[in-house]
Amino acid sequence: MMKNWRDLSWSGVFAATLCPFHSDETIDEEGLAAYFHAIASVDGVRGLVCNGHTGEIMSLRPAERDRVTAMAARIVKQMQRPVRVVSGVSAEGSLEAIDHALAAKAAGADAILLMPPHHWLRFGRSSASAVGFVADVVAGAQVEVVLHQYPAWTKAGYSLEEMREIIRIPGVVCIKMGTRDMARWRYDYDQLKAVAPDKAIITCHDEYLLASLLEAADGALVGFAGFVPELIVALVEAALDADLAKAREAQRLVDPLARIVYNFGEPSSEAHQRMKCARWLLGKLSSPVVRRPLRQFEAHQVAQIRRQLEEIGLPCITPVQGRANGRPDVQGVLSRRIQGGICANSALVDQLGRQRAGL
Repeated sequence: MMKNWRDLSWSGVFAATLCPFHSDETIDEEGLAAYFHAIASVDGVRGLVCNGHTGEIMSLRPAERDRVTAMAARIVKQMQRPVRVVSGVSAEGSLEAIDHALAAKAAGADAILLMPPHHWLRFGRSSASAVGFVADVVAGAQVEVVLHQYPAWTKAGYSLEEMREIIRIPGVVCIKMGTRDMARWRYDYDQLKAVAPDKAIITCHDEYLLASLLEAADGALVGFAGFVPELIVALVEAALDADLAKAREAQRLVDPLARIVYNFGEPSSEAHQRMKCARWLLGKLSSPVVRRPLRQFEAHQVAQIRRQLEEIGLPCITPVQGRANGRPDVQGVLSRRIQGGICANSALVDQLGRQRAGL
C-alpha cells in the first residue's frame, strides 16, 4: 500500500538554491548565508539543495562546492530547523563522484543529489554502466543519494527498467524525476512505487509543476522553491493533499512569476539567471552576478525583468545607477544591503494575493 506523502522521509518541498557572487566572481558568503537563512526559515521547506544547476555547480570549483555545502549545513544547524542539506555531485567517473560525495558528506551534507556523467550526453552508455555508476557512489561514499533523472530525450536519462534497479539500491532514498514525458509520468511513478513504496518520487518539472503533482508525486525539488518558497510550499502541499481549489489558486499566483523566469519553457541556465536577477531586484538576494561562461545581463535585460515584476505588483529595490561595462554596480548595492527584510520571510504571497484581488 502506498503511504501518504507526509509519512515519507524524503517528501515535500526541497529548494534548489541560488549562489550569489561578488563582481569579481568570488562567492558572496555573507549574502549566501542570509539567503540560506531566508529559505530555511519558510515552514514546509524540507531541504536546501545546494550545488545544483540552479546554484551554478558547473562553474564552481570543488573546494567552493564544499564551502557552499558547509555554509548551508552551518546555517541549518544554527537555526535548529528540520531541514536537510543536499549537495549536488556532478562528475564524469565513479571514482571522482565518490571523492565529491565524500567531500560533501564531510562538509555536512545529509545526502547528495547525484547527476549522471555528462559524457553520456554525447556517447551514451550501457544499462550496466548506468546502474553501476549509482551503486559505485553509494557503496564508495556510504552516503544517501537523491537520483537526478534527466529528460527522457537525452542520452543521460535513465530508463524505467534502470530506475527500477536503481531504486532498489538501499542508499538511494529518492528520485528527482525530470523525464519531462507527461504521457508516461503516472505509469512510471506507479511502476517505481510497486518496487519501493517507501521511497519518494518527487517532481522537478517547474513548467509542469501542478500537473505532475496532481498526476503522481511525493513532493517537488525545484529551483522555483529557491525563488518564492512560500508560494511553492502552498502549491505543493495543496496539490498533494488533493485540495484542488487551493492548489489552483496557488498556481495562479505562481504563473506570472513563472512566465518571467521560464517564459513557457523548462529550466535552463538563462532561466536560472532570470530567477537570480528577479530575486535580487526584489531585495531578497545580495547579487545577480553569474559565473562564467555565463554572461551578465545587459542593462536593458535587467530593466525588462524589473518592469515585468512591477507590472504584477511586486516593488523592486532600485539598484545603484552607476554602471560598469553596462552592468549594474553590484558592489554599490552590496554596500547598501537592506538588513532584516532580506533575511526575513518574504511577503510575496500577500502581495500577489492583494494584487489579484484588485484586478
